[in-house]
Amino acid sequence: MSELFQSIASDVKLGKDVKIFKFVNLYGCTIGDNTKIGAFVEIQKNAVIGKNCKISSHSFICEGVNIEDNVFVGHSVTFINDMYPKAANEDGTLLTDKDWQVVKTFVKKGTSIGSGSTILGGVTINANAMIGAGSVVTKDVPANTIVAGNPAKIIRKILEGAK
Repeated sequence: MSELFQSIASDVKLGKDVKIFKFVNLYGCTIGDNTKIGAFVEIQKNAVIGKNCKISSHSFICEGVNIEDNVFVGHSVTFINDMYPKAANEDGTLLTDKDWQVVKTFVKKGTSIGSGSTILGGVTINANAMIGAGSVVTKDVPANTIVAGNPAKIIRKILEGAK
């Protein structure tokens, strides 16, 4: 790893054999064994990435996101943790961490999230789900289900043993 092109804070917990490409920003997060983090990825404090995951380039994983093992996150996937974002209070002062509440998001084992998708805060994407590229996930996704669109809707169940 070239330190020149990475910002990895001292409070990041890295598992064994984690591969991190250039131009990343990681702070206060936990990343499990054998996970790959692509270029131009930011993972914020209190985010957890499991083992054997692939986080593709240009993705943003914010505070409050918990990704379990064996999850694929495509290019330019964005997670959101604030349902009512604002920059300033009524008096014009900038908001601080005390002025909002993190909305947690859970991505369960074996899920695949297609490139360009947006995952709103407060949802759970259950095990082995597939999110179509460019989808906007606004509500929970059942296990073993393919969803796509804006907002993401169920396309079909994934048949056991299907590839």
